[in-house]
Amino acid sequence: MAGLEVLYRATLGDIATSQDALVCFVHWELVRAGYGCLGAGDEPGTNEKKSEMLPADWNKSRELYTLRYQSNDETNVLLKAILVDSTLIFNMMNFKTNQVSDLIVNLTEHVDDDHLQDFGRVFKDPDSLRQMIKSSFVSPPVQTGNSKKNKPEKSANVLYEADPLRIPDRNPRSDRHPAWPDPMGPFAVGGSDLDPFGSRQGGMIFDPLRSGLPRPGFNPTSGIPGRLPPGAVPPGARFDPFGPVGRNPPGPDPDHMPPPGFDDMFM
Repeated sequence: MAGLEVLYRATLGDIATSQDALVCFVHWELVRAGYGCLGAGDEPGTNEKKSEMLPADWNKSRELYTLRYQSNDETNVLLKAILVDSTLIFNMMNFKTNQVSDLIVNLTEHVDDDHLQDFGRVFKDPDSLRQMIKSSFVSPPVQTGNSKKNKPEKSANVLYEADPLRIPDRNPRSDRHPAWPDPMGPFAVGGSDLDPFGSRQGGMIFDPLRSGLPRPGFNPTSGIPGRLPPGAVPPGARFDPFGPVGRNPPGPDPDHMPPPGFDDMFM
């Protein structure tokens, strides 16, 4: 507070309102953080040098204050303070990162308007005010250009699943194929009717190839001699043979007992 007191007494003749006192307080906290004031106004001047003092005409308008600063790493910032009723709204823009920070201070809560000429009594709870300035201007969270590189990249699968406009697949995405039931099993008949999503195999139509009886050497994909050429039945397709399988199938002829009047064309 010793440096602030020296600054305050040096500018005592210019301080006539509570907002003047508050701007002086914020200015000194920026100086303590390593900033130097370059001047007042939006446009930079010629041969400007950093200073711990407030520039001339810094409070020319007591409703809008505009001050320019430069940090130790030569980062320029623009500080503006706007008076709205009994509130002073601060806005600081970093020209290097284009980051904007804001601070809203109630004048009646932090400045005693009746003791503007007495430094020991003018500021109410200066520690709380200093903490507010520090959290907003001195050490705000800065997002650098390398912040994206430091973040782990999301995998393509995560981005695919997180897309709100994506139509869900019938089968869930997975690194390994789920353990589907054997479509050739005798108990697979009617399985898909129990699954509303259609992910299981087997319908209500009974396929003789899934009867569970061993059929050695029979593969409908390779065709049926004298009836179907090879490739007529796609691999894995449900196939219902339209006659006895093989040239000399075992068992009785399916047509050895035709219905009555089978040969009567008028039936």
